[in-house]
Parts: sequence; structure tokens; C-alpha cells
Amino acid sequence: MSTTTDAAGTEGTTPAAGRARTGWLGAGRSARRAHRRAVTHQAASVLLGYPDQAFFERLPLVARAVAELPRGTVRAALQEFCDYACATPEMELCTHYVDVFDLRRRRALHMTYYTDGDTRRRGHSLAEIKAVYRAAGWEVAAGELPDHLAVVLEFAARGDADQGEDLLLRFRSGLDLLSVALEEYGTPYARVVDAVRQTLPPPRAADRDAVEHLVRQGPPAEDVGLEPYGVRTTLPMAEPDGHGHGPGACGCGRVPRPRAARAGERQVRSEEDGEGGSR
Repeated sequence: MSTTTDAAGTEGTTPAAGRARTGWLGAGRSARRAHRRAVTHQAASVLLGYPDQAFFERLPLVARAVAELPRGTVRAALQEFCDYACATPEMELCTHYVDVFDLRRRRALHMTYYTDGDTRRRGHSLAEIKAVYRAAGWEVAAGELPDHLAVVLEFAARGDADQGEDLLLRFRSGLDLLSVALEEYGTPYARVVDAVRQTLPPPRAADRDAVEHLVRQGPPAEDVGLEPYGVRTTLPMAEPDGHGHGPGACGCGRVPRPRAARAGERQVRSEEDGEGGSR
């Protein structure tokens, strides 16, 4: 798996004794840590994509990259999902993916849904994310939404590690709420999201408060604001480009739509669940 690290990955680390470690040893440890984080983000980006033919072609490569991660909860979580995906028939995994992510807004992979809901502010948030990508020389393919978790993760892995982590932290409350919803549903996809969350710094009190607020109130609701992006405001689904590639050079972060949505066989109902998002 091809990954890149940012320049900050060469800075020294701070040992437990509190003294700043400098020189090649500290730099080497920091670089290895950055590489492991990039591999985790890249693997999760692929695993959170729709399980089409390209997904299954990349799955063995992802599994090998995950197996090379240090022993620990992150590797165990990703390996568990890789084993599940390898052992599950393709049609069954496709159906499960749609059931998990495409039929319930409270398990949406579009992260601005949690922070902005169905409001005009969400359009501005999408534009801000695209501006972050553009500043790093990273372009999102036409028809894709920049806030899809798989896209954000590939940017963090192969675009700009610092900016990518900032985006993940910005959407931390959504990640946490998504994790809870996936655990409640009992899907192995919960393990992938858990692995991503473990790459972030420990949550602060404000982060926990934000999650509690989302649980109580749900995302904001106002059915306007995404028209410039040419998608419905209920649950936007990203389109793959004409070549089946996404924002990265290898296309690992692309976000294919489920076949039913691609064929126009199913409409997302705004009243689905009657949940209003996350209740």
C-alpha cells in the first residue's frame, strides 16, 4: 500500500521523563508513528468504500498492509474486518453495506451531516473542506462529496497528514456518534471506525459534550443549502468518476454509490426512520 507522511513526521518525540528527544532516534520513531497512522487511515479509507469489484481486488493488499502494523488494538480491529470481508460473499457484503450506511441517516458516512445537518451551513462546510484539499494540491473528483469519511481518510493518508487529522478532529463528534450507531447495529464496520478513532488524541471534555448534544438533539435541520452541489439535502451520495477513480492517485479513497442508487432504483426518503438523524 502506498502511503506518504508529512514533514512534521520528522520532529522529535517527548519521552515519559518529559525531556524532548532529538536526533535520529526521536525522528525515526516519529516517522514510524506517522507511517503507521497513514497506513491505518489508508486501509480504513478502502474498507469504508462500497464493496465493488475494485474493493475486492484491493482487499488482499489492504490485509497485508494491516498485518504489518504493530500488534495492538488498531491492527486487531482492522484485521477483524478484513477477515470478515474476505469470508463474506460479495453480494452479501454489498447488501450489508447498503443496509448499514445507505438506509439510515444516523449511520451516514458524510461527516458534515453530523455537524451541520440539513442546513445551508452544510454547503459552506463542504466548500471549506474542498478549499483545504485544494491548498494541499489535492482535488476531489467531480461528483464526489469531500466530507465522505473515506475521502477524508485518504487525504489524511496521502495528502496532508496534519490537515487531515485536523479534519478528523473537526468531525470527532460525528465519528463518535457513528461508532455508537454501528456498535448498536452490530456490524463489523464498527471496528473500522474504532481503528480510526484510536489514531486521534484522547477526547477532551468539550468533545464528549458535543457527542452528548448530538445524541440529545440530533443534527440541525433545514432543508436548504446543498443545491450548488447538485445533490439532495437529505442524504447525499457521492458518484464515482467515469474511470472508477477517486481523489487519490490510486483511487483508494473513491466513494462508489451502491448499485441500487447508481441505477436510480431507489430514492432516499426524507422521513426514513422518523429519527430526524440521530435520535
